Parts: sequence; structure tokens; C-alpha cells
Amino acid sequence: MNNSKSNKFVALYCIPASVLADWAKTNPETRKAEEEKMKAEWQKWMEEHAQMITLTEACGKTKRITQSGISDFKNDICLYAFIEAESHEAAAKIFENHPHLKIPNSSIEVMAVRAM
Repeated sequence: MNNSKSNKFVALYCIPASVLADWAKTNPETRKAEEEKMKAEWQKWMEEHAQMITLTEACGKTKRITQSGISDFKNDICLYAFIEAESHEAAAKIFENHPHLKIPNSSIEVMAVRAM
């Protein structure tokens, strides 16, 4: 990031588990074609915003830890990314037309990251 002052943010890419379960039932040929189309759109988006995105990774299976112990858990988070931007609004704005949002009931949550 070339800005002398940039702030850090984390973006959480969310998809309801029920949407993913329905998608898994889609005809494999249809699913493959749609996934390839989205992958191309996603790659284009990543290239356009590369200077702001410092890391993007997929999330796997979840364990929830409470006072009662550790258990398997499902949440809606499927990916996360770290972003550097001048402001929270600027970080959020880059996601307005993100290909991820074409997935039914999906969302992207952008949170400020700060030192503890």
C-alpha cells in the first residue's frame, strides 16, 4: 500500500450453510460452469484491488470453545481477507460489487483491526 497512513481491516466472506448444502445438490456440469465463471470474475476483482488486499484465505471446519467444552460448529464464514485502506468506508466500498455477492444470501463483513 502506497499511502503513508493506512488502516487495517478484516473482511469475512459469509454464506449460509443451507445455501452451500443446496449448491452441493446442483447438477455437477452446471455447478462447474458457474464456479469457473465466478473464479474468473473473482480473479479480475483481486487484480483490480491487489494493492489493498494483503491476504485472502479459505476457512475450514470450525470448533467452538465454551465453558462447557469444545464442539464441532458451523458458521457462515467461508473466507477471510486482510485489507489496508485509508478508512473503514474505503475498505468496505471495494466490496460493493464483489462476485461473492452473487451467491444467494451471501454477505461480506468488514471490520476494523486494532491493537489490543
